[in-house]
Amino acid sequence: MTVLVTGSRGRVASTLLGLLDAAGIKAKAASKNPTDLSPPPGVDTVRCDLTDPATFDTALTGVDSVFLYAEAGHAEAFADRARAAGIEHVVLLSSSSVLAPDAAENPIAASHLAAERALSAAADTGAFEATHLQPGAFATNALQWARALRSGRGPALPHPNAYGDPIHERDVAEAAFAVLTEPRLRGSSYLLTGPESLTFVEQLAILAEVTGRPAPHTVVTPEEWKASVTGFMPELFADALLSYWATHDGRPTPLTRTVEELTGHPARTFAAWAADHEADFRP
Repeated sequence: MTVLVTGSRGRVASTLLGLLDAAGIKAKAASKNPTDLSPPPGVDTVRCDLTDPATFDTALTGVDSVFLYAEAGHAEAFADRARAAGIEHVVLLSSSSVLAPDAAENPIAASHLAAERALSAAADTGAFEATHLQPGAFATNALQWARALRSGRGPALPHPNAYGDPIHERDVAEAAFAVLTEPRLRGSSYLLTGPESLTFVEQLAILAEVTGRPAPHTVVTPEEWKASVTGFMPELFADALLSYWATHDGRPTPLTRTVEELTGHPARTFAAWAADHEADFRP
């Protein structure tokens, strides 16, 4: 088996490449800029720009399975070229946001939902099998607080008591490895969560305990927060995040045991993630 791993600069994809290599499974590391990649020794790199269908055929040559990041713009084209290349299995890194009632109108969920639908439509014709991984909140989202915490200020939060289900990127990669290498797991959708439902305040407390440094925060209004991100976040995305946090303010997130069912071990805690990334929060 040869696996094409798209988005190989990403944390999940780069971890998956290491898992495949350690298991002796041939992989191709794909990225828009493959010269920037540092895959395990002996792993070939290839250009695959998910916004440019002209790069798909070369990337898919000699491949049996694909780990695919969700890019809605050309998902149908990718499915078509995967069918033409004889791909057997595509594993999509989707999002739990696709399960929301308003997913099609939500700018964060819509791209994942469109990619899921494109792959499922192709799978329904017998082109290949499609598996969807639907993680909730990535623990790595906490890295957006790192600069403020290193300075001693801490993040400004509009909904500090909003709950999330932070999942370690390695657990997502190991789930992907499981569905890529175990045929009986193919063809389903898997909702992945961390093992705990935690508020932002609770996550900050864990970071303080792990790093031995204060992890304060300030409370701002949604309008103030939105104004602070105007320079680097589209307004629609900011509004979607604010809506999500408001919906989950004071409401714990339902959890699954899917990571354990797929990988054979419980999902890693946020404290374990913080310990793995402790250096990112130190001056």
